[in-house]
Amino acid sequence: MICKTYLCKKDKLKIVMAKDEKEIEAFYIRLKEQLEESTEWPSTYLYKFIVPTVEEKIEKIESIFEDNAACIKTKQSSNGKYTSVSVEVNMENPDAVIDKYKEVSVVEDVISL
Repeated sequence: MICKTYLCKKDKLKIVMAKDEKEIEAFYIRLKEQLEESTEWPSTYLYKFIVPTVEEKIEKIESIFEDNAACIKTKQSSNGKYTSVSVEVNMENPDAVIDKYKEVSVVEDVISL
């Protein structure tokens, strides 16, 4: 299993590639620590995803957040090949944030920013 997660923080792109569940969980543990240190909870959290412009993939991401009263915005790239999906939503804690990232990670070819 290979998990690719792309995180942008202060103009730095971090690419994480994990080959097994242990590496993936280690990544999420570090993310949780960073979220605990940088944010007071509950808080509004902004998710950003890039996905190929395939309606089913975009709808899948939107459906993951539909029960959270989220503000969802989409924008196609200039050539229409990719769509960015921005989701602003109130989250209770870092665990809830990570749970959503894990749910979205099942969407094929999604990039999390």
